[in-house]
Amino acid sequence: MKDKINLLFVPFVFTLVGLTLGYTFLHWIIFIELELFQLKDIIISFGIPIVLTALAAWFILRPRFKILNLEAKNGNWRDFYSAIMWMAFTAPLLIAQQYVVSATGKLTELNSINEINNSESTKYYTIKNFFIDKFAIGLHSAFDVSGKNNESFNMHIYVALPIFESLKDTTILEPKAWFGIEYRKTISNRLEPNEKEKKYQEFAKESELDFEHKNVSEFVYLDRIRHSDKKEGYIEAIKANPKYIPNEIILEPINEPFEARNGKKLEWIIGSSIIGSIVWLIMVLVPKIDENELKRIKEGKPDHKAQKEFQEFVGFLKPKKGYFITPILINANIGIYLIMVVMGFGFISFKGQDLLQLGANYGPLTKNGEWWRLLTNTFLHGGLMHLLANMFGLTFVGSILEPKLGKLKLLTFYLITGILASIASIWWYEAIISVGASGPILGLYGIFLTFLLTKIFPPEFSTSFFISTSIFIGFTLLMGLAGGIDNAAHIGGLLSGFIVGLIISPIIKNKQKIKRLKKTKKATLLRQD
Repeated sequence: MKDKINLLFVPFVFTLVGLTLGYTFLHWIIFIELELFQLKDIIISFGIPIVLTALAAWFILRPRFKILNLEAKNGNWRDFYSAIMWMAFTAPLLIAQQYVVSATGKLTELNSINEINNSESTKYYTIKNFFIDKFAIGLHSAFDVSGKNNESFNMHIYVALPIFESLKDTTILEPKAWFGIEYRKTISNRLEPNEKEKKYQEFAKESELDFEHKNVSEFVYLDRIRHSDKKEGYIEAIKANPKYIPNEIILEPINEPFEARNGKKLEWIIGSSIIGSIVWLIMVLVPKIDENELKRIKEGKPDHKAQKEFQEFVGFLKPKKGYFITPILINANIGIYLIMVVMGFGFISFKGQDLLQLGANYGPLTKNGEWWRLLTNTFLHGGLMHLLANMFGLTFVGSILEPKLGKLKLLTFYLITGILASIASIWWYEAIISVGASGPILGLYGIFLTFLLTKIFPPEFSTSFFISTSIFIGFTLLMGLAGGIDNAAHIGGLLSGFIVGLIISPIIKNKQKIKRLKKTKKATLLRQD
């Protein structure tokens, strides 16, 4: 028990405390106190924390799991333990980022809104003299999807109103700041486009009714909006105002005491840390110890197996003979996603308008001459989970097909089936924003399925992989039928890949036959010698 606690529990606690305090301090000093540079809130408060905790769980502490006997009949429990540790690290760290923003936010008292540019820029404000012009409205609607499988469709209506010192100042064309109100509603992304439109119209009417009865001058204090998707929504609303010159000082009303701004965040940080630590302690104490691994760790000997596993993981991203184009495609997709994150488009998900600007497939634009969208959309993804799911599928099918096809054929078929999948999308759907590598990936699966049926691969290989591949394809198409997913691109990619496979299968089989004959002939000559 002592060895388990010293090697697994104590490092867990130190890492948990170190990550929570360390990154929260860096968040405060870099992004709040010194404001060295700007990133979107979702990256600072969510993206960076989950990456840091994943690195700590998988690459720092996971190797120590070897001292526990986590073997099972169908594998081992190491991935499960890693996932639990990652969640235990992540929960308090995410809450801490919300806490540090509210807890360190200063409240500035202004006599007039005209003083806001001449005072220190702070998070919160109270204002004695102000006038909000409720009739000078700027509106902007925005939509995004969320959830593990993009099952939620989020509708936003941003309302921006100019703030002046008094009614007579409304003749000034550039207000000192803007008053922001956000209306938000979430519906199922599985609904058909006409049903979504109906739900949006209902939501718009509800929001309009609420706004008509709202006294915008009644609030306790104002919250200055930081760099985020919300701020971008307000800026678009401000730009829609036909009368006044826009600026980026946006204040949202808060109708609760300033002392209550932190809520119970601190209690949740402490509570989630304690619960995570207790759960981890129980998980550490239950399994038996692997004495050989314990001895190796105590003696400081390297874990060659772990090093090999890491090299194999990195190998999936590194081009090499027989596996050259697949990692390039994977890296290209990941690289484009990271560029979008760095440019501030988002992290977990991206807005449809941004995807359109970057090259998403959209019938009205594509058919109007922007045919390049048929290809560019296959390198864009709607968010993190979309990317990870597709790259996992590409890694599997690419590693099997590339040795058979060769790098140039694999790349050619990937691009062709991707374009055909995009064509199927704009043919089937009148106007949806379509992105993702699912089309060309299912194109490769179509080729793979043909190879399995035409016995390109050995019988024992074909039998096992035919079942698993059919289940994967069936599940993918079934998910698409639920709505909110471009199933036309899936089917278009799969069918085009299947046809390509039927065309090239005889060529592949003939090459294999010639290769076998050459081997047989060579073996015969060697025996004769």
